[in-house]
Amino acid sequence: MARFVGTKVEFGADKDEFALNVDARELPLIHADSYLNDLLLKYCEAALSDRKDDSSQLRTRVENAISSLLPHGRVRVEDVARSLGTSERTLARKLSDEGLNFTEILQHLRRDLAVRYLDDRKLQVSKIAWLLGFHEVSAFTHAFKRWTGKTPSEMRTAGAY
Repeated sequence: MARFVGTKVEFGADKDEFALNVDARELPLIHADSYLNDLLLKYCEAALSDRKDDSSQLRTRVENAISSLLPHGRVRVEDVARSLGTSERTLARKLSDEGLNFTEILQHLRRDLAVRYLDDRKLQVSKIAWLLGFHEVSAFTHAFKRWTGKTPSEMRTAGAY
């Protein structure tokens, strides 16, 4: 990783930082997706505004790690622990100390993102399912109904966000 970015990389740090040379602004973006960028910025800003001040730093770090894994399919606690520079057992213990558990964080994050994504009517339900790590739309629909009592289509029709 250090060779790729050209500097020392520290995983599991207290904050996320990445500094680029000011000239990097002039470099062209290859395969840039402005629609996806705008969409993700909108959701990130909304999530930040909804975030409570008493939110756990650990929970936030776990959610950030989960978010990057969601579109790739199955989110596993061992992968999240590794990305945070800790063991699965240590992560579970630290979460437990804060009254949290990995599965609840994952499900809550998926639910919150699903509701936000459904607000964008240009975003197809199949794309939302993929963004949330579901391989089948039916699995997403089933999970969404369990979370909210409505299917994604019913939620969109009702406009109840």
